[in-house]
Amino acid sequence: MRSKLTILILVAAVAGVLAGHFAHELAPDAAAAASIAGYFSILADVFLRLIKMIIAPLVFATVVAGITGTGDAKEVGRIGLKALAWFVTASLVSLLLGMVLANFFQPGVNLKLPLPDTGLSTNLKTGGLSLKEFIVHVFPRSFFESMATNEILQILVFSLFFGFALAALTERPAVTIVRFIGELAHAMLKLTEYVMLFAPLGVFGAVAAAITTQGIGVLATYGKFIGTFYVSLVLLWAVLIAAGFVFLGGRVFSLMRTVREPMLVAFTTASSEAAYPRLLERLDRFGINERVTALVLPLGYSFNLDGSMVYQAFAALFIAQAYGIEMSIGQQVTLLLVMMLSSKGIAGVPRASLVVVAAVLPTFGLPEAGLLLIMGIDQFLDMGRTATNVIGNAIATAVVAKWEGELGPPTPEDESPAPEPTAA
Repeated sequence: MRSKLTILILVAAVAGVLAGHFAHELAPDAAAAASIAGYFSILADVFLRLIKMIIAPLVFATVVAGITGTGDAKEVGRIGLKALAWFVTASLVSLLLGMVLANFFQPGVNLKLPLPDTGLSTNLKTGGLSLKEFIVHVFPRSFFESMATNEILQILVFSLFFGFALAALTERPAVTIVRFIGELAHAMLKLTEYVMLFAPLGVFGAVAAAITTQGIGVLATYGKFIGTFYVSLVLLWAVLIAAGFVFLGGRVFSLMRTVREPMLVAFTTASSEAAYPRLLERLDRFGINERVTALVLPLGYSFNLDGSMVYQAFAALFIAQAYGIEMSIGQQVTLLLVMMLSSKGIAGVPRASLVVVAAVLPTFGLPEAGLLLIMGIDQFLDMGRTATNVIGNAIATAVVAKWEGELGPPTPEDESPAPEPTAA
């Protein structure tokens, strides 16, 4: 069934390109193309809404079930610290790789496009959270508000507190609640299977809408920028897989095969959330203990955005090159560090990478209007960076599991990877 779904997603992506191309060619003007794209996007919007529907309860149930299975605060803290150490290192490597390759390829030099007036506004909300605001924002003021807005980091914090509270009830153990949450995890994973049946339709709608609006020709116009950016992503994949090989050995290649379906969903929909439920399931099936997966993966979705890091460095230097602005190595390194810190504060914002770049550009004397050069093709860039984020989080979770001695043999395809109900 899963191999069939992967094939269907690929077929849907190709069909979306063809349908979008014909719709773009037949549309009499840009307004008509946007109107047609709106109908295509209905399919993508419905699929993404279904995904958003299950994210919050899925994270809550799996995290709490994992904690009540151990009840060991030290173990949870150790896993979290190891994960964060990997995330920070991977972010720095990704940013540095983006900087080096942008300087090597020079995608913005001799750009045969009219440059936007530096006085123009991009109409992007660039006010990211300060460090103080971000720290406060991590802690939910209402569990139900966090669930309603899909604030994964806030849900994770509440789930940690709630899980430890359940595990600490030794005199009157909350067996009923723990059993209920274990069964809820089972139910959410089964619901995930049903929702993923809509993935091909969502992929078709997302791809068709993008091509209808922009047309295939936009890919040729920005060929150098798009091509060199994807070369950079492939090189980052090689670096990540090599790092995974150091700790996982040959199993890192098996991991890549295991997560190819969620990676494909992420690529075609340009949505990390769309890939989360199936990625969680596939990592469990790979042999990673659900306690590790339930803790590391939500953290990774907020702190480990390797593809986005490459994009931010690439986009900022592309704009500098397009406007002929020279930046010293020291300025570039400072720019990358500021971007890394800024990205942690607005990781949940739609098109967060664009917002981070927009917020940082004026600080370094770069025209914010330069974003108008790439906003039209951002959908195609977002597809690659989102798939890369999935790869980075998959490898990070597997490596942390290996460090913890929680990486077992793969689960056979006919067995459910869902966590068993546990008692406190």
